[in-house]
Amino acid sequence: MRGAKSAKWVVGAIVVALAATACGGGGDDNGNGEAASKEKGKPAGYVSIDVGEPQKPLIPADTNESLGSYVIQSVFTQLLDFDAQGKIVYTNAESVNSTDSKTWTVKLKQGWKFHDGTPVTAESYVKAWNWYANIKNNQQNAFWFQDIAGYDDVHPEKGDPKSEEMKGLKVVDETTFTIELSAPVPYFEYKLGYATFAPLPEVFYKDTKAFGQAPVGNGPYIFEKWDHKKLIQVKANPDYQGPNKAKNKGVLFKNYATVEAAYQDLLSGNLDMIRQVGPKDLPKYKQDLGDRAIDQPYAAIQSLVPTFYSKTFKDIDPKVIQGLSMAVDRDTITKTVLNGTRKPATSFTPPGVAGNQDLGTDVFSFDAAKAKALVTEGGGVPGNKIWIQYNADGGHKEWVTAVCESIRNSTGVDCVPDAKPDFQTDLEARDNDEVKSMYRGGWVADYPLNVNFMRELYGTTAEANNGRFSDKEVDAAFKKGDNAATLEESIAAYQEAEKLLLTKMPAIPLWEYKTNGGYSKAVDNVTVDFHGDYNITDVTVAK
Repeated sequence: MRGAKSAKWVVGAIVVALAATACGGGGDDNGNGEAASKEKGKPAGYVSIDVGEPQKPLIPADTNESLGSYVIQSVFTQLLDFDAQGKIVYTNAESVNSTDSKTWTVKLKQGWKFHDGTPVTAESYVKAWNWYANIKNNQQNAFWFQDIAGYDDVHPEKGDPKSEEMKGLKVVDETTFTIELSAPVPYFEYKLGYATFAPLPEVFYKDTKAFGQAPVGNGPYIFEKWDHKKLIQVKANPDYQGPNKAKNKGVLFKNYATVEAAYQDLLSGNLDMIRQVGPKDLPKYKQDLGDRAIDQPYAAIQSLVPTFYSKTFKDIDPKVIQGLSMAVDRDTITKTVLNGTRKPATSFTPPGVAGNQDLGTDVFSFDAAKAKALVTEGGGVPGNKIWIQYNADGGHKEWVTAVCESIRNSTGVDCVPDAKPDFQTDLEARDNDEVKSMYRGGWVADYPLNVNFMRELYGTTAEANNGRFSDKEVDAAFKKGDNAATLEESIAAYQEAEKLLLTKMPAIPLWEYKTNGGYSKAVDNVTVDFHGDYNITDVTVAK
């Protein structure tokens, strides 16, 4: 997740088109049914985008979904980021170097300040990372610090921490610190582009709960207010020194109950940008928006994730999951239900990340006869019934229904869509091990390597491993990639690990994502990064 946006579970309104329903636009239009901006309550020079309620308080290491990520990325800046091609761009870091992939030296750019005027120093990073990793603080993304020497002391498997600090982090001077890993990790620099590695100001430690509601960061925008379930507002930071300084005066992140409501606001001049167009409006959104419609692939994968703690999938033979995968007619669903906006997956990783490969398998291809045979050979599905959990506010109902019908017709296994009212409720059910059998999983690249779509999802201790998949052979294959001598060898080792995943089936990859969104005539310079997020800082108000 992006400009290394957060490790993200995507809420993304997967666009669906079962009916070619025309879209209407109320208000004054300017020639093509689209209204000029007339957004009430929006300060002059600000822009708006549909971003719903974050799952957690706004703390970098406690955010691993796409909604909170948008806000975190606006308020905080980590050491580095990625350009449109996924290449590293230094932001707060002057340099990040290592001669052995085990000891890394970070030098910060001088003169950076938090929004309260205090300096961003090496201590700001080291102290924050120690706090994030500490098991007592219960941060969702603590796992990301696992490579650092001394992590087990602050985050033991059981009991209280033995230390408050990881021994692998050392402050050298005001703008320099070192990171010693427990073992070499050639791709570690890439991980630093994830927002969970952002620094924290001293004010954070005085009242962490209050901070999560009104964060003080070092990013391109300054937090202004959070009207829960309605909007979050930030203003441009005039003193920001990073390469992505805001070209607008601020942003309104607006919450909508449905993507259809957001689209109507876009057409009527009450919203500037929509991240994904929803089911009823997809067939005509390009006609409505013209050259302001966006249709662009990005580094993300949609999957079905079995929960291996459930009665359905506990101790299941992987052949059953392979059979369920072959029961999904991806070609037909992507062409019809998804209106040609998705491409069937051929891998556990998406194009756009290093190491992506076509696994050349028929497990991701539709074959009803083989699907039924594999399910039977594997011992069948307990109770002969599965549920697919999804968030109802994201435009997923139609394709989940189609997937269920495909599975039911191919294998005789009953399949029932299990809707949760919103993304937040969906995520809480996953986090609390309350999913009946499977859930809709959408994962966006945190950094542009194949590693991110395996280790962070299917490693036994990975926080985002909500299916609770655990396999010693897979963990060993991941470790081999982590401890390879070079980045290239690490990527190659993970390609081999991916072939092993095909025999274990921790998930069923469905299709690659696209951004099918758009923007109003009230804004210009709207572009999408390789994570599928809008480059908010580049957006300007139309003159």
